[in-house]
Amino acid sequence: MMSPTPNVPGQDQIRRAPKVLLHDHLDGGLRPGTIIDLAAANGYDGLPESEPDKLGVWFREAADSGSLERYLETFAHTCAVMQTRDALVRVAAECAEDLAADGVVYAEVRYAPEQHLEAGLSLEQVVEAVNEGFREGERRARRDGHRIRVGALLTAMRHAARSLEIAELANRYREQGVVGFDIAGAEAGFPPTRHLDAFEYLKRENNHFTIHAGEAFGLPSIWQAIQWCGADRLGHGVRIIDDIEVAEDGSVKLGRLASYVRDKRIPLELCPTSNLQTGAAASYAEHPIGLLRRLHFRATVNTDNRLMSGTSMSREFEKLTETFGYTLDDMQWFTVNAMKSAFIPFDERLAMISDVIKPGYAELKSEWLFEQTAATSVSTSVAG
Repeated sequence: MMSPTPNVPGQDQIRRAPKVLLHDHLDGGLRPGTIIDLAAANGYDGLPESEPDKLGVWFREAADSGSLERYLETFAHTCAVMQTRDALVRVAAECAEDLAADGVVYAEVRYAPEQHLEAGLSLEQVVEAVNEGFREGERRARRDGHRIRVGALLTAMRHAARSLEIAELANRYREQGVVGFDIAGAEAGFPPTRHLDAFEYLKRENNHFTIHAGEAFGLPSIWQAIQWCGADRLGHGVRIIDDIEVAEDGSVKLGRLASYVRDKRIPLELCPTSNLQTGAAASYAEHPIGLLRRLHFRATVNTDNRLMSGTSMSREFEKLTETFGYTLDDMQWFTVNAMKSAFIPFDERLAMISDVIKPGYAELKSEWLFEQTAATSVSTSVAG
């Protein structure tokens, strides 16, 4: 059903709108039914529930703890069933299918190859299996009338010591579907500067990387990620709000770090629902995305972990529309921000913006006008 207000999208329009996703974890987006199937096939008996619906609820409730550490514990189950080539191909293919069905036209999906070696796969075999799955998912999406392009981000765990090895892996596969590098995991006690050798290597190789920073930890994490490590994007970065002062009269003063992030157009991979779960924000209304949008930071909207958060890109935008009254123009602004910030070549980003995103939003915005014209015609006819 169409929204009665100009440009304010309803659920159907939000779902059909072209969307771009930069921050989504492969092991955080499995279908519950797939987890159960893979657990049975691989002899994993540690699942807390045996029915898909109940398992999906368990993941969401377990993640709703307000603690990043507790949130991360849920991944033990998903990683446990992602240890074979066939499992990785299936999970990656379904990821691409699910995103495409939700209107995502471009996605960068991240995963940590080092977490999928327990059954004897090599790092290279893990990457090749996931890449194969993404390509298969893209083909299935086209068959179903959807279009999506998926790039992989290879993640190193910040508490481990394999970041340089994973960075080199990302560089070797950069022409085969891997578009960049990331580090993830608990921030407290594991600063990004522990992985400087990996970041220095990537910079020498002219490769792209994002860093989880400013989620559970504050401004020092963001400052290190940018000034010491040279991050192209900030994974979350939501705590940049700590360097922004809002006076009682509504006037705003940016600290030096916040000013630098905004002036340099450093992308923020914001994940509203996930941030509520981990305690980085108290509610959608209090989430910093509202202020960051108003101040024109390079803010983007993301899912983080669709299974744990019970979310999708459409649901994230539905919540933001309900909370802040965002219009299709706002959705387009966030989407173009994300596409500008993607790790694929400039001409390819520009083509996506010009040929897919802007025409898609123009079509959606025209629907309201034509609906109102038709309603006016009917009203006039009845009156006559």
